[in-house]
Amino acid sequence: MPITILIVDDDANFIETLRDGLKLKHVEAEIAVAKSAREALDALAGEVPSGIILDIQLPDMHGVEFLRVLRQSARLKAVPVIFISAKYTEPADRSEAMLAGAGAFFSKPVDIEELWKELRYLLDKKK
Repeated sequence: MPITILIVDDDANFIETLRDGLKLKHVEAEIAVAKSAREALDALAGEVPSGIILDIQLPDMHGVEFLRVLRQSARLKAVPVIFISAKYTEPADRSEAMLAGAGAFFSKPVDIEELWKELRYLLDKKK
């Protein structure tokens, strides 16, 4: 079954960089993008992705609140989520994200190789 990744981030440059970086690493994954929590929820009403890369600072909802919504859904609660953030990088922010159910937390700029390794680990752990 192919790996599908939903990137939820309103930064078009970051999304493009992440997509390009994953291609350079020869990552075999289908990538979908949502630029807001609302777009992500609309996308998630259809298919359930293998994993989600989620920015904390979304235009319409805090990422931790969004993750809490996901964790209340029977369909989505087991989907691995990795947080990314440029602004929220303090230990308390990381703790809040992990307590909400994130699998990992990365600060921007992100090391694509480390991000991919962590996502692969979370996907393998889920099996």
